Amino acid sequence: MKTDKNTIIGFVLLAVLFFVYFWYTSKEQNAYFAEKKRIEDSVARVNAAKRVVANPEQARLDSLRRDSLSRIEVAGGFAAAALGKEEIQEVENDLMVVRFTNKGGMIKSVQLKNYMSGDDKPVELSSGADEVLGYSINTAPNRSAGTSTLFFASATTVKNADGSQVVRYTLNGEGGQTVLHQFTIYPDNYKIDWELAITGAGTLLTAQTINLLWKAQPKAHERYADYERQMTNIVFSENNEFDYISQKTEKVFEQPAQWVGIAQQFFNTTLVSNSGFTSGKISWARVQDSTNILANVNTQLQIKLPATESVNSSFQFYFGPNDYAILKKQAPEMERIVNLGRDAYAFVRPINKYIIQPVFDFFASFVTSYGWVIALLTLFIRLITSPLTYSSYLSGAKMKALRPELDALKQKMGDDQQGFAMEQMKMFREAGVNPLGGCIPALLQIPIFFALYSFFNSAIALRGEGFWWAKDLSQYDSIFELPFSIPAYGDHVSLFTLTAVITSFLISIYNMAMTPTNDNPALKYMPYIFPFILLFIFNRLPAALTWYYTVSNLMTLGLQFVIQHYIIDHDKILAKIEANRKKPKKQNKWQEKYQQMVESQKKLQEMKEKTQKKK
Repeated sequence: MKTDKNTIIGFVLLAVLFFVYFWYTSKEQNAYFAEKKRIEDSVARVNAAKRVVANPEQARLDSLRRDSLSRIEVAGGFAAAALGKEEIQEVENDLMVVRFTNKGGMIKSVQLKNYMSGDDKPVELSSGADEVLGYSINTAPNRSAGTSTLFFASATTVKNADGSQVVRYTLNGEGGQTVLHQFTIYPDNYKIDWELAITGAGTLLTAQTINLLWKAQPKAHERYADYERQMTNIVFSENNEFDYISQKTEKVFEQPAQWVGIAQQFFNTTLVSNSGFTSGKISWARVQDSTNILANVNTQLQIKLPATESVNSSFQFYFGPNDYAILKKQAPEMERIVNLGRDAYAFVRPINKYIIQPVFDFFASFVTSYGWVIALLTLFIRLITSPLTYSSYLSGAKMKALRPELDALKQKMGDDQQGFAMEQMKMFREAGVNPLGGCIPALLQIPIFFALYSFFNSAIALRGEGFWWAKDLSQYDSIFELPFSIPAYGDHVSLFTLTAVITSFLISIYNMAMTPTNDNPALKYMPYIFPFILLFIFNRLPAALTWYYTVSNLMTLGLQFVIQHYIIDHDKILAKIEANRKKPKKQNKWQEKYQQMVESQKKLQEMKEKTQKKK
């Protein structure tokens, strides 16, 4: 038994020794292999670095060779067009410089001569490095290539007697197939015609359909890219009706579309199909970073062609300003790109179209400063609304005349709020005062404000026009840049916003002086809260709008002063009130019911007070 016990102890010790040995050996081996691998990796990196340093050009050439072979293989029967050197052809008229490229046989960029970007360079549209406009053609059985990757034959340019210029690009296949892109630029016009002709369409096109791919990256052209990014949206005409997407990121055409465009705050790039796009899809997203790219747009459009070997399709490009008069001449519904009122604010579109815009253009025809054009527009608006606002100012003047008597009545009634309300209504009735008359100017401001908000945000005539300290009336003015951003306010101080808020505050004080004392804290302080809210709403709005609001408020203060001191005779109002009090009163049904209701509530209140006293 003892021997067995010693044997067991021996085996256990032996097992422990083996375990310790294998563990130590394994640890040493792992360390060895790790060090060996580290040395091998280090040597490999050094050798690789030597190879890169020794043959960088060779590596580049190898990469280009592989890419070239791949492109030639994909190009199939158009292998001669797979490789080439990009050539730029410039054509210009009085309004723009158009740069064409033989790579894809397409427009590369358009520079507008009469408009400057925020960086003081000419506005350039469709100039993104990653922008693409082309379609796929079948280059061989089971092979296809995008026209945007193929090099067309060098452009030929022809000047016509009418001043138009024609640029032609051709692409020839080994089997006799041809693709022609012909562009026509007209004098003093932002429109460019594009004629597409294909010979051998049966083999080049799948199901006789052109599948256009348009990738665009509109760039910022205004001083404040964030605001321009917010104003940018996708516009289109579907079934001959204008529509747009702003918050949504995708649009699938359920009916034929006539044109599709990218509308920035003051410029747009639009593609029009004379025969219409059979179907299509748009996906886009605003770029939320510090670059000057506003959005990434991916558009896929289909055009069904006749089942013939030779087919033609005609298009029009528009690269230019969002000018209502110019867009109206381009394609049906294109003038609606200019936002004069949409969706919830569609009710202001007739106001802008038939009143604001014609009057603005009229004043601008003989006044050079757009700041004073806005002041004259404000005066015009106040004049046409004066019949509606005069009665409210008159009621306000009468309420001011009654102010001493109302204060005395309130002192007399004490805590009897219902009795005071009855006597106050009686006094207003005798004086012919409408207590809600003061709301009319505020209500009128709502549609006018939304109309002008849409108009000033889209009026390209204001772009770049300075007035006093504002460098650009189409953007907010800034007299001081903050080192930080305040939520809902921004990182700048707009002086026109301050003048609009201060004058609104003065109007509130003036109205409170004419209004009978109100003990309701909410109503008492509401006139002062409203101007404070405007401080946050107005700070990022165009200077044209805050300047209009300032002028409108100053006119309001002036009108109220004149009416109070030169039109309204307070003594006559008080004499008329006294005369009316002596006449027998006849209440209408509404007044009788209101008085009965007040008296009933008064009796209930008295009964409650008696019950509480007994307790």
